[in-house]
Amino acid sequence: MERQSDERVPLKLRERAYDSFTRHLLAHDVRPGQFVSQRELVELTGLPLGAIRELVPRLEAEGLIKTVPQRGMQIAHIDVNLIRDAYQFRLFLEKEAVMLFVQTASDEDIAELRAAHEEILARVEREGETPELIADAQAVDWNLHDTIIDALGNVIIAKAYRVNSIKIRLIRQELTRISGLVASVMREHLGIIAAMETRDPAKAAEALAAHITNARNRAMGLR
Repeated sequence: MERQSDERVPLKLRERAYDSFTRHLLAHDVRPGQFVSQRELVELTGLPLGAIRELVPRLEAEGLIKTVPQRGMQIAHIDVNLIRDAYQFRLFLEKEAVMLFVQTASDEDIAELRAAHEEILARVEREGETPELIADAQAVDWNLHDTIIDALGNVIIAKAYRVNSIKIRLIRQELTRISGLVASVMREHLGIIAAMETRDPAKAAEALAAHITNARNRAMGLR
């Protein structure tokens, strides 16, 4: 009876299980490289075992966990290969996306991105890097990149990008943090925005590529 019940887990419940898992993952309730059981995921998410059983294949397909014989399920382990692959995937998608974005985005959209970054810089000068400001700066950082991807209006790309973003955020949490880098990251972003304002796709792609390369190098300890 339990098997039949498991096979009928509603779509909404499966999505809740996925959202709950990724939320706990990014909150460091489980850590990269950690081994977990299905029962532990039930306790973590507060959702039934059937939902967790249906969640596991999706997490494996997305590279967020892997099954290790005799040991169980392991949360994605952060290593050089993951860093290289995640940032390369991000670079390929975002370079193409920003070249289209500069041709289709309104002046108001770009001005709004600029204003958000300039506000963070002004607050850094006034307040320093408080925990609240760092959180706001991180949100502004992610919003720029998400906005570029979302403007494509391509659901397949958006979903793949979101999965990769989870890996990027895990890498940042473990190896690099925006703390101490808020002003420099905001200025790099403003350089991208300035290139957007020229409406030159090649300039925008070049500025974005330099920023992503810098982020990858920080994660790999190269700068």
